[in-house]
Amino acid sequence: MTKPTDIKVMSSYAFREAYLELVPQFEAASGHKVTTLWAPSTEMMQRLTGGETVDLVVMAARSIDELIALGTIAPDSRVDLARSGVGVAVRAGAPKPDISSAEALKRALLAARSIACSTGPSGVYLVGLFQRMGIGDALKAKLRQVHGEPIGKVVARGDAEIGFQQVCELLPVAGIDLIGPLPADIQEVTAFSAGLHAQAKEPTAARALVAFLTAPAAAPIIRKTGMEPG
Repeated sequence: MTKPTDIKVMSSYAFREAYLELVPQFEAASGHKVTTLWAPSTEMMQRLTGGETVDLVVMAARSIDELIALGTIAPDSRVDLARSGVGVAVRAGAPKPDISSAEALKRALLAARSIACSTGPSGVYLVGLFQRMGIGDALKAKLRQVHGEPIGKVVARGDAEIGFQQVCELLPVAGIDLIGPLPADIQEVTAFSAGLHAQAKEPTAARALVAFLTAPAAAPIIRKTGMEPG
């Protein structure tokens, strides 16, 4: 029996809803206590590359890979937890634009007064997508990349007519209507992964947490939050 200990986790917000349901179950079953530091992806990278240490890091897989290359995350410790696509939302009750195809989405964006996306993986992808669609310059004046706040909240209070973020991050926000995911041919699915910090103080307990988050019993909880396991 592993001695109960304190596990320190730093996580981006994408996996938050499933995590908040699963971690108390893990604590009850294991006796370990989990302390979680929530931060946007860009801030996490700054803090971790700046020397901040935790036991476990949860964020987009490509960022985990970057941190492995830098020696911040232990080699071969990456475990994929879940995958999520990008969703599109409007304020609750507002007209829902047609996003059924790339061309329809393009028309909706050109007609919109204001657009919001994140500074995280989905936002980085979207800025590039808009350029590839040939509308990057046309959208520049009305596109806002938001740092440190859910895009759904920006849309809910009327500060953006259309908002883009991971489906799992839009679903829990009140005051918005999720129109749906991006069309399949322009969708970007992001894997969110866990990685053991190279200087983890509690590596064994952190690995036990990862095993719990990836166990078959976790899959239904992950799915109901708008993600796919693994």
